[in-house]
Amino acid sequence: MELIPLTGAAFDMDGTLIDTEPRNRVMWARLFDAHGVPCDDALLSSFTGRRGREVLAELLHLFPGREVEELFQQAVARENDPDLPPAHPVPGAVELVRGLSAAGVPIAVVTSGMWGYAEPILTGLGVLDLFDAVVTADDVTHGKPHPEGFLAAARLLGLDPAGMVAFEDAPAGVAAVRAAGMTCIGVSTTQTADALAEADRVVPNLKEIDVLPGPALRVSGG
Repeated sequence: MELIPLTGAAFDMDGTLIDTEPRNRVMWARLFDAHGVPCDDALLSSFTGRRGREVLAELLHLFPGREVEELFQQAVARENDPDLPPAHPVPGAVELVRGLSAAGVPIAVVTSGMWGYAEPILTGLGVLDLFDAVVTADDVTHGKPHPEGFLAAARLLGLDPAGMVAFEDAPAGVAAVRAAGMTCIGVSTTQTADALAEADRVVPNLKEIDVLPGPALRVSGG
């Protein structure tokens, strides 16, 4: 059992609060398929935890004659395909957010998604009003693995990043948290524990985390 003191917390959204990874992988795969571009798991994994436009810019050579914004809008249009896999809350996520809020711990979301995407998800989870700050892809110049989003969250909360704990499920997010100077807890919902090895701790889901007076987090199995 491990205790981690904290002054505030930040959460990634996709894969950390809600498991949208299967859904998003199908969405991106359909974009590749529509343009006759072969894709595999490694290529689809490059989108995990990052802003879609930035990944598409790196892959634009696969789409001759196309522009990033054109491709991004085509992908976003598929978010409402009725046959996409359903998204489910990560076990323990809602309970942890509620526990932190009840304990008076300032909390933020730092997501690579846009506000129009994040708002209905957080509302559907019933936690939007519990967050003191929401930082989306619309609010930063540089996406993960750059620390800008997490540093913005600390600034909005009025906290020193060194006292904060952040939860992430993707290597790019873990790198962003570490670069921001926060303690990182990796959540292996979408990646293996080995892929999140740079995190300070890795848990299979957020049921492993309890909020204690102090405030502090108790990490099971530590």
